[in-house]
Amino acid sequence: MDKQQEVFARHFLKKRGFILDRNLRIEICPKGSGEQFVRKRYPAEVKAYRSKNYLSGMLVVLIDADKKTIEERLNQLDEALIANSQLVRQPKEEIAIFIPKRNIETWIHYLQNETVDEETEYSKFLNNESACKPSIENLVNQCYQGLDENAPPSLQAACGELQRILPLLE
Repeated sequence: MDKQQEVFARHFLKKRGFILDRNLRIEICPKGSGEQFVRKRYPAEVKAYRSKNYLSGMLVVLIDADKKTIEERLNQLDEALIANSQLVRQPKEEIAIFIPKRNIETWIHYLQNETVDEETEYSKFLNNESACKPSIENLVNQCYQGLDENAPPSLQAACGELQRILPLLE
């Protein structure tokens, strides 16, 4: 997860009703390939989630699709678990995987009422990552009511992934 993804995820989860307390742990990618960092860390994080000592009760994974499809990224994460002698993510596990196609900025620009496609690399908000917060509040409402038909498919998939962790709010 990079800084922009962290701001996006924290604000979205908070606005959605999750209590983000001291038990929250976020792994920020050091310089280099963020998606590679997430793929390598994923088996250890799933193992920790599956242990009896896991604190939060959920695991949220945010990984850019870059030029791959969402399905290709999910398959890579499954393969990483299998290579680590673990089962792939199970339907009832509160492991939500959010995969913006190209990157998180695609979603942010869409939420700022721009027309986007998932092949273009949109500009980052360097040193102004929190500029996305008002747009995220729109997303919280849209996930309830349903996204517009012109929403990026990866964002539509993300609203579906949200259903995996919503039971924790009950």
